[in-house]
Amino acid sequence: MKILDALISTLDFNTTVRDIRQGVFHTGVLTRNCGLAATLPRDALRQEPPLVKEPGSMLERSAYELAQLAYSQSILEAAIGMATINSLVETDEDSLIELNAADLILEKGRGKRIAIVGHFPFIPKIREIAKELWVIEKNPSEGDFVEADADDLIPRADVVGITGSAFTNHTIEHLLELCDPEAYVVVLGASAPLSPILFDFGVDAVSGTRVVNPALALRCISEGANLRQIKGTSRLTMMR
Repeated sequence: MKILDALISTLDFNTTVRDIRQGVFHTGVLTRNCGLAATLPRDALRQEPPLVKEPGSMLERSAYELAQLAYSQSILEAAIGMATINSLVETDEDSLIELNAADLILEKGRGKRIAIVGHFPFIPKIREIAKELWVIEKNPSEGDFVEADADDLIPRADVVGITGSAFTNHTIEHLLELCDPEAYVVVLGASAPLSPILFDFGVDAVSGTRVVNPALALRCISEGANLRQIKGTSRLTMMR
């Protein structure tokens, strides 16, 4: 995956791995900073076990070795890899603003055709302002479109929101290739890397999560928190 190759090439791996937590909904890795990624339990449980090879030995691996797990076909291992990458991404603080993805999509998408990959809690708000809204999901709820519809719908959208989990399930490059060059493209969610490298691949904004209290965030993850329940974090956006 070229986008993962480019992202990993920017990282400084001269640090130790201090903690790894894999909860039901999210994974957290603590290196120089703390990074998060969605665990995707429904997708993971469809895979053949073992879902993580050699559990109990992960802390003995280097940060580079853990980051390489982002390429793994195992969803749970790939989540550890993406959380490691997110813990190592160094971002210019001046390039970040306190803005969540919902507000950004509401601003950019009013009266337009919007495609969102991933069923997010803010979907009802987007539906109120969009000319058309297509929600594309691997695990569709009522009214959602299935994954196979992406090839038809995404090229027709003026605004596209793509879950950062597309890094974990390795669909990110295909989804970005489907976007119209004139579309406004947002990558969002806990798994989304706050790195300007994404701009080289047609992304206009990244709305991700910064962990400001690693001990608290990791404890929440271990206790089964979903993203909204993880304390000690802030929602930030980086724009092209």
